[in-house]
Amino acid sequence: MDFYLILGVDCDASVQQVKRAYTRLARRYHPDINPGDREAAAFYCRATEAYDTLCDSERRKMYDTHGHTATPVPGASIEFHGFDFSAPVSGASATFAELFSEVLHEACDDEAIPARTGSDLHVDITLGFEEALVAVERRMMVTRLVACAACVGTGARRATETSCEDCAGAGTSLWRRGHMVFTKTCSTCGGTGRQRQQPCGLCRADGVVSQTDEIIIQIPAGVADGARMRVLENGHAGRGGGAAGDLYITARVGVHRLFVRDGNDLRLEVPITVIEAVLGATFDVPAVDGRVRLRIPPGTSSGQEFRVKNYGAPSPRTRERGDLIVTVTLVLPRVKDQRSKELLQEFEQIHSTDVRSDLFVEYR
Repeated sequence: MDFYLILGVDCDASVQQVKRAYTRLARRYHPDINPGDREAAAFYCRATEAYDTLCDSERRKMYDTHGHTATPVPGASIEFHGFDFSAPVSGASATFAELFSEVLHEACDDEAIPARTGSDLHVDITLGFEEALVAVERRMMVTRLVACAACVGTGARRATETSCEDCAGAGTSLWRRGHMVFTKTCSTCGGTGRQRQQPCGLCRADGVVSQTDEIIIQIPAGVADGARMRVLENGHAGRGGGAAGDLYITARVGVHRLFVRDGNDLRLEVPITVIEAVLGATFDVPAVDGRVRLRIPPGTSSGQEFRVKNYGAPSPRTRERGDLIVTVTLVLPRVKDQRSKELLQEFEQIHSTDVRSDLFVEYR
């Protein structure tokens, strides 16, 4: 593997030229920029190794003289090392099936953690009834997990290269099962025996930190109570280069003293007098954006509905408005004086009608 070829520089390139080349590649192949792309992550690791080698004068001189020694691939590589009968073994001997099952289990435990998508975030937003009928912009504070800025979400920060503490610079560690001894690649240094990173102190090697941000939400006109809005990748940050989750906002719409929402239609109850019901009338009724003229024909009954087109709530998807449905209710006057009673009795004699005649048809 040619470090100069990886970085795209000449063999006599200066340290500054090496740094510029590495920065250019890091901006293109960094795992955070290519979540889930293992090839990009592998190339980024090689580019980092090339950068660390060519920027160190002693390591660069050794590389130019002896070339590159292949670096073991990070992860578990378990090999049989031999037998050790110097220490007593307690307990029953394991079968070969149990033994190699444990060996494979150890290998799986040391594999790299795969990229995971961050969890979704759910919040509620409160809107007034009339406010929900028009498009509004709302600002809200959201607390979520974001990628740590200090370590760019990796959980580790670059440090001065030292010998790996876990394997004492050997690149491998011993694992015993009875008298059998195995060697496996050190998961801390990836088998190099050297450490160029240390756990990030800001996020405690977790890669994410809690952060409260103010976000701007565009709420469409006509959003109904209980409706959910989705804001992509505004949930919790992912792990291991995974994508962030989504933010789900549930609308909580208040009630109105006059209107009741029925889908995209609005319902309204309007009282009318006996005279208006008998003779018909034309009058104004309230609407969410002002008032509208309503005409009721003569002989209108209490509970009858009238539909006024395009005076309802707008649809969040199509922007088309529903209708205003007006239900009239008959309000009877309070008759207290004798003259009014006499007039009503005279009216009844003139227009005498048996309004309950249909109730007893089947009994005749």
